[in-house]
Amino acid sequence: MNLRITRGERPRLLSVHAHPDDESSKGAATLAKYAAEGADVLVATCTGGERGSVLNPALDRPEVRADLPAVRRREMEAARRILGVRQRFLGFTDSGLPGDGEDLPAGCFALEPLADAARPLVALVREFRPHVVVTYDETGGYPHPDHIKTHQVAAEAFDAAADPARYPGTGEPWRPAKLYYQGAFSRNWFQALHDGILARGMESPMGPVLAEWPEGAANLDITTRVPCAEYFAVRDAALLAHATQVDPDAGFMLHPRDVEREVWPTEDYRLARAHVEAPLPEDDLFAGLRP
Repeated sequence: MNLRITRGERPRLLSVHAHPDDESSKGAATLAKYAAEGADVLVATCTGGERGSVLNPALDRPEVRADLPAVRRREMEAARRILGVRQRFLGFTDSGLPGDGEDLPAGCFALEPLADAARPLVALVREFRPHVVVTYDETGGYPHPDHIKTHQVAAEAFDAAADPARYPGTGEPWRPAKLYYQGAFSRNWFQALHDGILARGMESPMGPVLAEWPEGAANLDITTRVPCAEYFAVRDAALLAHATQVDPDAGFMLHPRDVEREVWPTEDYRLARAHVEAPLPEDDLFAGLRP
């Protein structure tokens, strides 16, 4: 099985996420960059986001909440068009975010046995045949049960898809060459933007986030920084297409983009597994794979 990209072949990138909008808030500029450069980019979305909240006050209306599953699918279609990528729902049900002491709802993604949850993704890997797979680390990026399950499913599919004895009936085996974990929203990112904004004499929206950062929280060990500042506007447009999930006047939308492009012009990843030689650090998810 040839793991490297042959001459004339399009690089293929599979990005695995928990909910619609995650692809636009984590690594979206990278996806847009590679798609614009001719790569075949596919987003796999494990759930439909059915139990999500409406986070945009302008859309928090009864008729929107009642139709949220369909609304989020339409938002996903709009976002993937903006990014220039393909997208596939894997068909699982959003687990929601239970409060302390609350049980997960029956039939949700987080409660699916791993083999059942991974099976559709194994089939997709064997069909799409990606060179690179990107997902979350073991923490899920934050402790949402669907994000943690997404990590488990993606790691299982990365390992299992090449083994003909595993998941029979899901297509011909395929071995992706590299698995990456997202490094979005690290403390270092917030600190760099905070310092850059203050240095320009502006009030920083990052201060409260840094003040509440958990003591002892680990930063992901970054191996790969993909320059993609010219695609931040595409990222923002895709994120805003998930209109129920983003308040355009709060949170991530507040920091000055010119400061971000100057102080942190990359999206960052950790190379978790590789079946090819990949000298580190890297600036390309396809490093070591191109002809």
